[in-house]
Amino acid sequence: MNEPGSKPYDISRQVFVTAFEKVRSKKGAAGVDGVTVEQFEQDRKDNLYKLWNRMSSGSYFPAPVRMVEIPKKSGSGSRILGVPCVADRIAQTVAVAYLEPLVEPIFHQDSYGYRPGRSPLDAVATCRERCFRCAWAIDLDIAGFFDNLDHDLILKAIAAHTAEAWILLYVERWLKAPLSMPDRTLAARDRGSPQGASISPLIANLFMRYAFDAWMAREFPSVPFERFVDDVIVHCVSEQQACRVKEAIARRLAECGGLQLHPDKTRIVYCKQTGRYGRHDTVTFDFLGYTFKPRMAIQKGGALFTTFSPAISGSSAKAIRQELRRMRFHLRSDLSFKDIAKLINVKVGPWAVYFGRFRPSEAAHVLSHVDQYLVRWARRKYKHLRRSPRRAWETLKKIMRSYPGLFAHWKRNALRRSAAARAG
Repeated sequence: MNEPGSKPYDISRQVFVTAFEKVRSKKGAAGVDGVTVEQFEQDRKDNLYKLWNRMSSGSYFPAPVRMVEIPKKSGSGSRILGVPCVADRIAQTVAVAYLEPLVEPIFHQDSYGYRPGRSPLDAVATCRERCFRCAWAIDLDIAGFFDNLDHDLILKAIAAHTAEAWILLYVERWLKAPLSMPDRTLAARDRGSPQGASISPLIANLFMRYAFDAWMAREFPSVPFERFVDDVIVHCVSEQQACRVKEAIARRLAECGGLQLHPDKTRIVYCKQTGRYGRHDTVTFDFLGYTFKPRMAIQKGGALFTTFSPAISGSSAKAIRQELRRMRFHLRSDLSFKDIAKLINVKVGPWAVYFGRFRPSEAAHVLSHVDQYLVRWARRKYKHLRRSPRRAWETLKKIMRSYPGLFAHWKRNALRRSAAARAG
């Protein structure tokens, strides 16, 4: 701890240690200085001390933010990611540690993004229940949300919740840090908070708390919604109400720094299911990696009915298949079966848990691509299987029965079958 009065700003040195651990766990890329998390850690004690000293004295200025262009999951176009330096990500995480406890209590109960004790699956589950109750939904898409956040409104919101002058000082510097383009030129920024910055989710949530959450609670208290940062689904009882609420939201966002709803991606959706007899051209929407749409289901008595429910989206399934292909483990004949399990379970495990929550059979179908690659690996590795795909599949199935917990998706499927057998 620094001695009281020795620095203009009293910031705990221990918080920097905790902040570094959080940044390290996320394994982000290097910023414009080229310093990776591993390189920063080689002299961690001295690097953290220098960062604390600069922030405590008021002499800390962030480096430019490195611009990275990444393809969208949908496969159409790309989005801009801003990557701050490791030191700047640590500094931002320190500010989050001070600011989050002050603003967390005032956040709306249906704000789920990057909040303690809340997850995307909580938002999907709530959305699913409300689609059962409300026949209409508004799928909101705010055009260029992170790129167009109003700096003055952000600082005003933060100032309402903290008396720490250093937080306001450094948030303003982070917001105004220039963007380093691929050709090394610097682009000035007077709007937005870069995606990839450690403090951006908290800034976005605080902005939306005033721009949207509190306004909805005041103007439309009977209209429920789920929000994960800028991904929002609003539920309405009629198409007329949905049109009226959508127009009001558009006006409200325009008042908040000129934000706009995307004209093509913002849609009114009819949540079609058995017992509802309305008609509408749009009966599906995507939310947090899941597609909501009418699906056939079977009642306990065996009767078929239509339910409006979520399952893994096409874009999520495509992204998983692409990632499996990039891993190229089917070419690694030097690896053992257990080596491959250890290699891919790190990713397949979270996929199986997340996308297996709703309509797990569809997630299982996507993850069965793992088994196809395993067969290709086995035929490449073992001579007696090379000319017989059928024998390779039979061998894989025997191993699956003998070691159902070896691969994360096998374990998930075994648990699902066991639960179904008990229910039957």
